[in-house]
Amino acid sequence: MFGLRAVIRNAAAARVTTATTSRRSAPALVARRFYSEHEETYEEFTNRYVKFFENVDEQFELQRGLNNCFAYDLVPDVSICEAALRAARRIDDYATAVRVFEALKIKVDKPSQYQDYLQALKPVMDELGVQTKEELGF
Repeated sequence: MFGLRAVIRNAAAARVTTATTSRRSAPALVARRFYSEHEETYEEFTNRYVKFFENVDEQFELQRGLNNCFAYDLVPDVSICEAALRAARRIDDYATAVRVFEALKIKVDKPSQYQDYLQALKPVMDELGVQTKEELGF
């Protein structure tokens, strides 16, 4: 019994020494290239996110998509916002639907742009029963 333990201990020690010596031979620096031959247009960006929100079926995916969409240095198109609102109501997430408008308000440059978005999305808001944070009294 004691002999078997010693063999196992020696085998484990041999694996540790070979593992530590093999690590030293790895290159210290690896060059990476980050580039793409194709730059995405605004229309392709819009189509990609509209399709994404049309296929969302859980809250995590919806919020992840909104975070990714609003992380870009542009204001999303009205069709993206409409798809996101419909997705939020489809999965019964009213709070996220209201937060779409909060994100828009922060993202636009001027208050008049935010009002333009509200006017464009008013039919969808009425259809889905979604209100802004201000309309809710907050």
